[in-house]
Amino acid sequence: MFDSLQDKLDKAFHVLKGHGQISEVNVAETVKEIRRALVDADVSYKIAKDFTNTVKEKALGQKVLTSLQPGQLMTKIVKDEMAALMGGSAAELELSSTPSIILMAGLQGSGKTTHSGKLASFLKRKKSKKPLLVACDVYRPAAINQLKVVGEQIGVEVYTEEGNQNPVSIAENAVAHAKANGFNVVIVDTAGRLAIDQAMMEEIRNIHAAITPGETLFVVDSMTGQDAVNTAKAFNEVLDYEGVILTKLDGDTRGGAALTIRTVVNKPIKFIGTGEKMDALDIFYPERMADRILGMGDVVSLVERAQEQFDEEEARRVQKKIATNKFGFDDFLGQIKQIKKMGNMKDLMGMIPGMGKMMKNIDIDDDAFKGVEAIIYSMTPEERADPKLINGSRRQRIARGSGKSVQDVNQLLKQFAEMSKMMKMMQGGGARKMAGMMKGMGR
Repeated sequence: MFDSLQDKLDKAFHVLKGHGQISEVNVAETVKEIRRALVDADVSYKIAKDFTNTVKEKALGQKVLTSLQPGQLMTKIVKDEMAALMGGSAAELELSSTPSIILMAGLQGSGKTTHSGKLASFLKRKKSKKPLLVACDVYRPAAINQLKVVGEQIGVEVYTEEGNQNPVSIAENAVAHAKANGFNVVIVDTAGRLAIDQAMMEEIRNIHAAITPGETLFVVDSMTGQDAVNTAKAFNEVLDYEGVILTKLDGDTRGGAALTIRTVVNKPIKFIGTGEKMDALDIFYPERMADRILGMGDVVSLVERAQEQFDEEEARRVQKKIATNKFGFDDFLGQIKQIKKMGNMKDLMGMIPGMGKMMKNIDIDDDAFKGVEAIIYSMTPEERADPKLINGSRRQRIARGSGKSVQDVNQLLKQFAEMSKMMKMMQGGGARKMAGMMKGMGR
């Protein structure tokens, strides 16, 4: 996420982090490099210039020149201004009415239908809501089926009216259905087009007028850069929406859309899409995003994800096994599953301060533990419960069954034994501190 921008900002700060005298001249040079980095990241020149003028003014006002650590002070100023540029603080959804109606808008291909499902899943899992998804895209042949598949994946009902080609009446009927059947959130997926056109805008304006949503969210693909910002502006002039969902932030995005949408349309980014899975939707925190862009990690989000997957009863059971030297490979598999639920492995590593730069050229996919799991699943139940049973011949059998080498099996057994000793020493905290060691095993 934002690797290229992060590299260029690092180079911009290098002048101040090096040895030698700090002067107004090299502060100005640093600011110039920051402006160039932002423009390269698809931030408009005017916004980049205004941003760096503010940074320069604050840098000189806070006496960066006489600071013992000018590079760190300059980085903090840039981080604070970047967070302010993106909105300053997280923006909440308006969910006070019953049912709360959320209208989803955007161009075709922006991820609108998928993110309607992701939002329904988020509200169901994290807000204990009972959402209803509504299929109002009556033009794209696969749109209704796509929403049905998404609804089935997340266990959310999808309202459709086969044969009805009037999206306004479908939306109105869906709201009535929600009221009659105890749904407290209605998420309306509307039709998109390949480009903004008058008919599309008129239709979504009519739906908006008919159901008066508490939230209208504009879904936009972050990988389209300044085009995303321009599209957001055009939609806002018609709909005056409440917020933005920025999709595909896990892709090779330059970051311009995330940095400038707030300034251009004066509407907050409320959510970001960070992967293909249905739970890959995060609340947008400007300060945390600024930290990540500047390579400082995002420990708060990492802890929150861990807490979501943390099972206290399971932790007590694991702690008891560790204390009695009975922690086996089945328990280890359980811990792997919990970590995998937290999200994309490379994304998780990027949340650890300093790790983002180290992991930049290393490809870690969602199958990072595939080899480890294959080895464990090739063991008998008795071997998984008591790894000491695994002698030479058993290791050869496990290697054949998993498609790995005997050396791979030996390495896993050795690392598991070392980890078990360490966990025994940590007595209980170990089950939650396994991620770092497991990363090494996943290679």
